Amino acid sequence: MDAFVGGSARQQKVGGLAALYLAVAYLVTMPYFLIFVKYPSVVGPVEKVTLLVRTHGSMRVMNLITYVIFGVVLAVLALAVHARLKDEAPALAQAATAVGLIWAVVLVASGLIFNAGMAAVVGLHGTDPAQAVAVWQAIEPVADGLGAASGGELLGGLWVLLVSMAALRTGKLPKALDWLGVAIGAAGVLSVVPVLQDLKYGFGLLQIVWLVWLGIVMVRTTSRAADPAWSAETPEPRHRYLPSTSV
Repeated sequence: MDAFVGGSARQQKVGGLAALYLAVAYLVTMPYFLIFVKYPSVVGPVEKVTLLVRTHGSMRVMNLITYVIFGVVLAVLALAVHARLKDEAPALAQAATAVGLIWAVVLVASGLIFNAGMAAVVGLHGTDPAQAVAVWQAIEPVADGLGAASGGELLGGLWVLLVSMAALRTGKLPKALDWLGVAIGAAGVLSVVPVLQDLKYGFGLLQIVWLVWLGIVMVRTTSRAADPAWSAETPEPRHRYLPSTSV
């Protein structure tokens, strides 16, 4: 297992499980939105509302998984990563945690706004379809803007980038994982450039790999601080076959 000096091994394991949940959430929801309901490919407002009316039950659940619960679990992961990196890279760790928590909050807000707006639109559609379309045209940009459905993955990319830079400085994560995170984070940040928006798809797919790897490393963590054999107060045992140097 990987040794972790300082902090709580339990917190690291919980953080690892959180990272694995985020990866599973991506794997479950990406096919749903991109292949089954094909929501991103629907551009007409009337068609979008029709799709919402037809699939609002399953879409509500998927938004809970990939935005609301995702955001809460992301906050748990961000705090666990901070505990792992804060001693050797305090400034980078604090910056990464701040960005991670902001990202978590806006994801939760995006999911709640989308689901609440969708429920209102579906209810209104039965009596006034035109008004339902108008309401959704007002709500959707807010939910999309918060959830990075349009405009790139600035917050997510910046969080992964800062975490990876801090990990490179501290050596608390595998270097290959750190460099992968730097590449993924840079792709997310660059996806805010209009001509590079397609990088957000690479960011999402590669982040699954990064999260799974990070989760496994954190779950396998043990705390040297909690193990008396590694305690700072416990001197390194002398080999019984080495002669004493004391007079």
